[in-house]
Amino acid sequence: MELLERYFNFMVQQQKLCADLKFFVPLRCYFTYEALDGKIYAIGGLGSKSSNPQSCDTYDPLTDSWSSSIDPNIPPDIEDSVVLDGKIYVRCGFSAVSSHVYAVVYDPSNGTWQHVDADMACGWRGPAVVINGVLYVLDQTSGIRLMKWREDIREWVAVTRLSPLLMRPPCRLVAIGKKVFVIGKGLGTVVFDVENAANMDGVLVSSSVPRLISDDDEISWDNVISCKSLAI
Repeated sequence: MELLERYFNFMVQQQKLCADLKFFVPLRCYFTYEALDGKIYAIGGLGSKSSNPQSCDTYDPLTDSWSSSIDPNIPPDIEDSVVLDGKIYVRCGFSAVSSHVYAVVYDPSNGTWQHVDADMACGWRGPAVVINGVLYVLDQTSGIRLMKWREDIREWVAVTRLSPLLMRPPCRLVAIGKKVFVIGKGLGTVVFDVENAANMDGVLVSSSVPRLISDDDEISWDNVISCKSLAI
């Protein structure tokens, strides 16, 4: 609750700072955001005031303005999102009992939301990134495996398995160029080139960043709630 209050206080200050620029910052949490075709999309989430969790706000820097829309296909419990093939894919939480994964896709060309095909959605069981038009997912349901979606055969295939010795799950993913950053508890991080990982047999060549050390010289085990890079 304290972190949530701090987040809202920060967003209120940001909105005050942006008021002179006629820039509206939607106050919300538990949402996702993506950049596509020079615009920023803030999707779903809960606001500090009464708001619809199935809303999508779009910022256009050319007009310096926000527009809003509501669609019942937007999942209320958003877990992750990526931009792939000019569309925004959004995944919600999955049930540990049924193992069912639910995902939707937004097509900006016609402004519609649709369900993602089951064969693709079923393997999206963790944080995801897109590199060179390929979707990669960090599957942490049984060990830590980097998976990728093969559109040509409509299947998920394993790229490499990662050791939990350098980073402790639950982990987050960030992609910069062709490099993948796997960030675990306490910000313990492993970095590797995804193309090299796909072509390596056996040992994965990577670099790592150790976990944070607290003021008491103890290793931090704090979870990383979210980690995402965005550019327009």
